[in-house]
Amino acid sequence: MRIKSAAVLTAAVLAVTAMAGCTKTDSDEATSLESLREAGVVTVAYANEAPYSFEKDGKVTGATIALHREVFKRLGVDELKAVKTDWGGLIPGLNAKRYDLVSAGMSITPERCDQASFSVPEINYTTALMVKPGNPMDLSNMDSIKSSGAKMAAITGAIESNYAEELAIPDPLLVKDQQSGIDAVTSGRADAFALTAVSLKYAKDNDPSLNVEVTKPFIAVINGEEQNPAGATVFRKADTELRDAYNAEVKKILSDKAEYLRILGPFGFTEENIPDPSLTTEQLCAGE
Repeated sequence: MRIKSAAVLTAAVLAVTAMAGCTKTDSDEATSLESLREAGVVTVAYANEAPYSFEKDGKVTGATIALHREVFKRLGVDELKAVKTDWGGLIPGLNAKRYDLVSAGMSITPERCDQASFSVPEINYTTALMVKPGNPMDLSNMDSIKSSGAKMAAITGAIESNYAEELAIPDPLLVKDQQSGIDAVTSGRADAFALTAVSLKYAKDNDPSLNVEVTKPFIAVINGEEQNPAGATVFRKADTELRDAYNAEVKKILSDKAEYLRILGPFGFTEENIPDPSLTTEQLCAGE
């Protein structure tokens, strides 16, 4: 099954990238694991999307946060500091050295690989739609949104917004984060909010007052090809030593189903979210 490439960043995000390149914090100097060990802390960016990385009761939590706390503890870095960032600003901020890595379950795509370096695939996921009660427009996948003329919401720069672009879904409502997408549906500004299935299910299951439905998970089909997105940790291109040390440790968790579920299971992730070991970052970066 070929992994389809998608145009990931909007013009606005590219503008932010250009601005980030001019900041005095931008540098080609690599961040080493030893420097993090000496500081005793790793700083990660998160986009406040449950259950990947989000705020709860004044603390940052989530599956990728838990994974990074575990991996870096094993690597000798005991403290994790988190910086909340809009999705579209995650990679620009990383390249401006505002944090050491991105903890958001970001999909590996060729366009993103041009800008940053990804770990091995860590999370496999499907897509779903959050809709109004009763699903009045009978929406089930991306094609149904296009054929029905439904108003779709998606996070700026997220892979669902790329699906909308490639399918020529007219005038999608681009929002900055998960909560904004949920609000768009509940307020009637959008008929559907497209996001990973695990995200929408977690949001619905953990807020009994949320008067919405979540459709069955599906694999998006673009130009006749099934998509197979996989999320990973994002590093700066210069940080190859740090990425390789991280990969060596996280592979141990990925190869141990019980350990993977111990860390990510409390946030709704299952065995189905463990990527096929044969799937590589290089394949996804090449769009194969």
